[in-house]
Amino acid sequence: MPNIHAILEGLLFLSGDEGVSLSQLTTVTELGEEQIEEALKQLMEIYIEKEHGIELVCFGGCYKFVSKEMIYPYAEKLFTNTKIASLSPAALETLAIIAYKQPITRAEIEEIRGVSCDMMIRKLLARSFIKECGRSDAPGRPFLYEITQEFMDAFQLESLKELPDLVDQQPNKEELFQEEKV
Repeated sequence: MPNIHAILEGLLFLSGDEGVSLSQLTTVTELGEEQIEEALKQLMEIYIEKEHGIELVCFGGCYKFVSKEMIYPYAEKLFTNTKIASLSPAALETLAIIAYKQPITRAEIEEIRGVSCDMMIRKLLARSFIKECGRSDAPGRPFLYEITQEFMDAFQLESLKELPDLVDQQPNKEELFQEEKV
C-alpha cells in the first residue's frame, strides 16, 4: 500500500471545506480506525510547524485543512482584488439570475440559462457570493440559493434595489406584427 500520509493528505485536500470523517477514511482506505487516527495525529504535528501555511484540524468530527492565521492578511488581499475580475461570463450570468430571482433552485437557473449550472453554483458558493437558504417544496426538495453579504460588498451595493431594472428581451406582439409588415 502507498504511504498512508500521502493518501490521507490527498483525501483531505479533495474533501475541501467539508472535511472528511474518521469513519469515511477507514472505509475508503480499508485500514483500522487506530491506524488512521495515529496517521492523522502525525499529520497534525507535521503541519503545525511554522514553515507550513496550512494546518490539519478536526471540527465536529471532520478532519480538514485550513490556512493558518498568519495567511489571513494575504488571503484577504488576494480575494478582495481578484474575486470579481476572475468571474467568467457564465458565472456572472448565474450570479445575476440568482440576484434577481432569489430564492431560486438550480433547476430554475438552468431553465433560464438553458445549460447546466452545477459548476457555476459550486464556484459561487466557494467564493461566498451565494448561499443555500433552505429547500424548495418541489419534488426532491432541491436547495434554494440567494446572494450573500459578500456579493453586496464585492459589487458595492447597499440593497438589491440598486441593481439595474431588467429589460424584457421578448418583443411584444405589436412589435412583431410591425416588423412583419415592413
